[in-house]
Amino acid sequence: MVLALVLLVILAVAWVGVRGVLAKGHLERAVADVSTLRSQLTSGDTAGVQQSAARLEDEASAARSLTSDPVWGVAQYTPLVGANFRAMREVSAVVDDVARGAIKPVAGVVGTFGTDSFAPKDGKVDLEPIEQAQPAVARATSTLAKAAKDAKAIDTSGTLSPITTAVGQLRNALQSASAQVDVANRVVELAPAMLGHDGDRNYLLLFQNNAELRAGGGIPGAVALLQAQDGSIHLQNQASTADFGHFDEPVLPLSDQTVGLYGKITGEYMQDVTLTPRFDVSAKLAQAMWQQKFGEQVDGVLAMDPVTLSYLLKATGPVQLPTGDTLTSDNAVTLLLSDVYAKYPDPKVQDAFFASAASAVFDKVSSGGFDPKAFIAAITKGAGEGRLRLWSATESEQRQISGTVLAGELPTASAQTRQFGVYLNDATGAKMDYYLQKTISVGAGVCRKDGRPTSIVEVTLKNTAPADAATALPEYVTGGGDFGVEPGKVGTIVGVYAPTNAIYLGSTEDGKPATVHTATDDGYPVAQIATLLAPGQSTTLRVAFLGDAKFANAALQVRSTPGVQQSTVEPLTVDCSDPAIG
Repeated sequence: MVLALVLLVILAVAWVGVRGVLAKGHLERAVADVSTLRSQLTSGDTAGVQQSAARLEDEASAARSLTSDPVWGVAQYTPLVGANFRAMREVSAVVDDVARGAIKPVAGVVGTFGTDSFAPKDGKVDLEPIEQAQPAVARATSTLAKAAKDAKAIDTSGTLSPITTAVGQLRNALQSASAQVDVANRVVELAPAMLGHDGDRNYLLLFQNNAELRAGGGIPGAVALLQAQDGSIHLQNQASTADFGHFDEPVLPLSDQTVGLYGKITGEYMQDVTLTPRFDVSAKLAQAMWQQKFGEQVDGVLAMDPVTLSYLLKATGPVQLPTGDTLTSDNAVTLLLSDVYAKYPDPKVQDAFFASAASAVFDKVSSGGFDPKAFIAAITKGAGEGRLRLWSATESEQRQISGTVLAGELPTASAQTRQFGVYLNDATGAKMDYYLQKTISVGAGVCRKDGRPTSIVEVTLKNTAPADAATALPEYVTGGGDFGVEPGKVGTIVGVYAPTNAIYLGSTEDGKPATVHTATDDGYPVAQIATLLAPGQSTTLRVAFLGDAKFANAALQVRSTPGVQQSTVEPLTVDCSDPAIG
């Protein structure tokens, strides 16, 4: 009897061991298939996608089958090693769920829906493939969200190092994939209606100028009205923001906090609607101004800058402007944000130049004269850098946009991520921000017994203009001292935002106590500091906030006003004796 029991145990161990080796092989091949799928999707190999998806489904199904029989079920409760069997079974189940519920349905529509679906043909985007893809992409979105949650719940406290590592990689991959597919799902749900499938749509395009910064990106220099009709987009009307003049009162009621931070001018000048970093506020103000000026109600607002335009030019190729200038991806930023002021001194001609540049690129895009993959890459890059914003007047659509990089929302905090905001507003009254260089660092440490984290956001600004900027640069660029800033110098108001659960502690400029204006914006703590830099001069600001203990281990991120150059966020080591902490 004892001998029989021992034999059964040996057979069970052997059975589980063999099946474990086989399951491991299936999972490894499934991972390889995922890599192949990614390459095939990028290259547009639709037939290959179908084959790889089917192979991946077979491998994932086999791994799940091998790790879900009764013997394996008993093995996962074995002392010391059971946790490894349980984790492997759960990993196999998650991978199989993803293969069946996400990859398979999406692969099924790849043949009819891909990056080419967004390329106009004869001036019109075919909306039918996008609509047909909606159910598959929606299913993939819910599957990946559940898979990410299931992977996070896998207990690795007692697993061996290789399994722990594998689970960690699975979690990271699913979190990234879930976020990406969620964005894709929102796009396919929004695109048909927003492109005029259910009726004509009118959109306002704000072309922002980074040479004169606003918290939301740059001063709107040119404005255009776009009309979408069942997949075709037409440029209906263009105007300079100077055409709007000054409204005697804000066109919409402004909160006391917005007025206190950015002034009533936020709602009185089209050039100033982006003083606030909240794009929903900026968009509603721009919508109201357009209606008052032209009597037309727009259905949404889109904002972009010359840097995004340079990305798009990689997809469209060079465009010829009415002035005879050729706009390319290499010269767009310099030409639009610097050279234009020396070449065309008249501000009205400058505005017309901006409008013609935006119009020329738009005409090429709307006609389908671009590389679809390069176009998607350009849009993705511009949006990721905060250079592209979108707001819809339709509440259900705006809810879909909310939470994405397009929304232009204030920073948030969760157990996973704590976000801060660094927003710059020009105080020179000119175009000197072409020469403003910005670097950002952020870090946190626990300096209190209650475990609440202290975070410091560091911002370094430098005026890179030539030493003789006051005389070498056009007066329109320097401002000529008209707004109280000596020509050649750069005046900037820096606003640092923390999540709503944070408390402002203190701030310094170059190691000394800073002159700071503290306030709140819809519950977000804000510290505003004014800087003034001569050519070649730099300054470093540090702003400290106290956070919530439950977010102490969250990763730190910073949202920032996009300038001419994209700034990266570097890690910062927090010293609890730092003067900024107070």
